[in-house]
Amino acid sequence: MNSSTPCLQFLRPYAWKWKPVGARNAAYLRFYHLARQHELIQSNALKYPRIRHEGGAPMRIPIFREKFKDVEMGKHADEEVIIHGRVQSVRRAGNKLMFLDLKGEFEHVQGLCNFNKLQATGVELGEFKTLAKLLNRGDIVSITGRATKTPTGELSIEATRLPELLTPALAPLPFKLEDEEVRIQHRHVDMLVNRKTIDTLRLRSHLIKYLRDFLHERGFLEFQTPILAESASGATARPFTTAASETSVNKNLAMRIAPELWLKRLVVGGVDKVFELGPAFRNEGIDQTHNPEFTMCEFYNAYANLDDLITLTEELLCGAASHCRDLIATKLDSLPAIDMSQYQRPFQQLEFIPALESALGFKFPDLAAPSAREDLLVLLREKNIDVPGLNKPDITLSKLLDNLAAEFLEPYSLTRPLFITHHPVCMSPLSKSFVCPKTGQRVSARTELFVNGKELANMYEEENDPASQRAKFLDQLNAAKREASLAAGVYNEEGESAMEVDESYVQALESGLPPTGGWGCGIERMVMLFSGTKRISDCLSFGNLRHVTNVPGAVRTGEDEEKARAMMDEAEKKTASERKRQKGKEKAKEDVVSESEV
Repeated sequence: MNSSTPCLQFLRPYAWKWKPVGARNAAYLRFYHLARQHELIQSNALKYPRIRHEGGAPMRIPIFREKFKDVEMGKHADEEVIIHGRVQSVRRAGNKLMFLDLKGEFEHVQGLCNFNKLQATGVELGEFKTLAKLLNRGDIVSITGRATKTPTGELSIEATRLPELLTPALAPLPFKLEDEEVRIQHRHVDMLVNRKTIDTLRLRSHLIKYLRDFLHERGFLEFQTPILAESASGATARPFTTAASETSVNKNLAMRIAPELWLKRLVVGGVDKVFELGPAFRNEGIDQTHNPEFTMCEFYNAYANLDDLITLTEELLCGAASHCRDLIATKLDSLPAIDMSQYQRPFQQLEFIPALESALGFKFPDLAAPSAREDLLVLLREKNIDVPGLNKPDITLSKLLDNLAAEFLEPYSLTRPLFITHHPVCMSPLSKSFVCPKTGQRVSARTELFVNGKELANMYEEENDPASQRAKFLDQLNAAKREASLAAGVYNEEGESAMEVDESYVQALESGLPPTGGWGCGIERMVMLFSGTKRISDCLSFGNLRHVTNVPGAVRTGEDEEKARAMMDEAEKKTASERKRQKGKEKAKEDVVSESEV
């Protein structure tokens, strides 16, 4: 490092601090960038070389640690290897010894650079000292050397050549990053600094692989279905809409809210076991458990009934819990341990209507009748039962029943996983239905899985009667329109539109859909469960929609640039003044020596 370059270490505490208004302290970061750039240019090190494999392909740090774990202390392995990694820390012991903590693929290894041993390869002391002073936390380097163990037992790679700087870091890498706003808006820095952030996302990746492997092993085929279509169907939610302006389609389009109807068309087409794992989009609110863009897994299994789906779900969830427990114990140790006693089979089961009637103390009216909503509201008010949405004029019967279940049934899942089965038919327009022998109500062949008070998976026997499916579509649409008229200008409580009558899907059913079991699960919900995080944004690579639409841009204001340049000039003036003062001291010493000689 050139002596005229201002030291950068004092900037680290300031560069990632935030102003009260929440704006990045751009001037400090820009100053650091300029000073770091200047120091690299002065040392002719502002380069981004291509990777060369002249000494062989590089060895991954996890493989290095596994291969040389038994190397003896004080001995060197015969094999010379190349390792690439990001510098986590630089420790200098005098002018001739340097230790680097390197990280790659989430594992660490120590790099040991001893000038006395490198000198034989033609490395000069000045060159060694320059590199030692230049390397910073965050730089990416390449080390060629041999495995050894230090007297403290630390597995290391001792350099046989001078390390090469592959990518210099122009922005500071902090040792701590705690400010939530900074963490989410600079997620790449958060991943580098906070182990739990990246471990949560790694767990997500492992879970997705586990799900795919689980389904493939049981004969399912993975298909991709359309994301853009003329209308969104398969669930009740408001879609995102767009237009195809540059194609021959020339229509308004909607992004899918679920892949369900497409996948069932595939079952009609002869794919008896099919699944899809991919994105879905719902134009709705953002909170701790919801994001407009999310990932879901749906599978459809011909000739499977509700009992088959429950058994398969228990097997999948217990296997996933065990898999994640092992990962957390070995690789993802920043995450909390999983208590496997919670996942003992069989899981709890409650029937929707009988369990609610028992909890509320009265029999439900006929929930298939046109007056069901009003009749249920009267009973709830008579019994002084308070439930969210009770006094909202636009609440639908389906939403009212859902709120009752959330209040009185879902809490049973706080101790053990819970299946809530046989929902009223108005809540499940795509499910087969039957008359419950216990209550005489028409209910759906459906169950929801709840864990820790949160819905995790939804499954049902699919309606395969074309006439019944069309009738259920119409009933749902008419109910939503009827209840929307109760409050002027309001469609329903969630601002949702009812599922349209998808005539093309009904027509597909006419070709014959086998009796089929369907299953769906939000991936982020499963990641939240096993990682112990409470926010869906922690399970998304770059946070929720609010976060990704507010990532700071790379535009630097003239004011920030001016401040940074002023800081740079001031630092260089101080350095020049210090250098002048040092030269004055050296000249005075020389004069004293000259006088003594005379």
